[in-house]
Amino acid sequence: MSVPATPSVLFVCVHNAGRSQMAAAFLTHLAGDKVRVRSAGSAPADAVNPSVVEAMAEVGVDISAETPKVLTATAVRSSDVVITMGCGDACPVFPGKRYLDWALDDPAGRGVEAVRPIRDEIERRVRGLLAELDVETAS
Repeated sequence: MSVPATPSVLFVCVHNAGRSQMAAAFLTHLAGDKVRVRSAGSAPADAVNPSVVEAMAEVGVDISAETPKVLTATAVRSSDVVITMGCGDACPVFPGKRYLDWALDDPAGRGVEAVRPIRDEIERRVRGLLAELDVETAS
């Protein structure tokens, strides 16, 4: 599949309060305006998981102002790559999109110590995705 000059990536998990927020934040942090980034959930939580906010702050990425967003067909339709975060989410499927599923532990209800390895694995996968998309990283 060919990649547009500015690819668009959507990260999806059920609550949009942990994994998808971390992935979107890392992609934005590493790629800047070279990639359009969204995250959403099928049943968004009221707020981003505080342990996730703390774990991301430890690596210099502030997501304290982020809020969970609801998944829409429009968000999927306008994305080149849709990444579900190991939660079995029912996501609308449109032809011509690239779909990936990243099986990751859910940080919900867990402390920052348990979130750190999830955060680090998400960063590793985001860096791999950027390499696949041929996007240079800022750091």
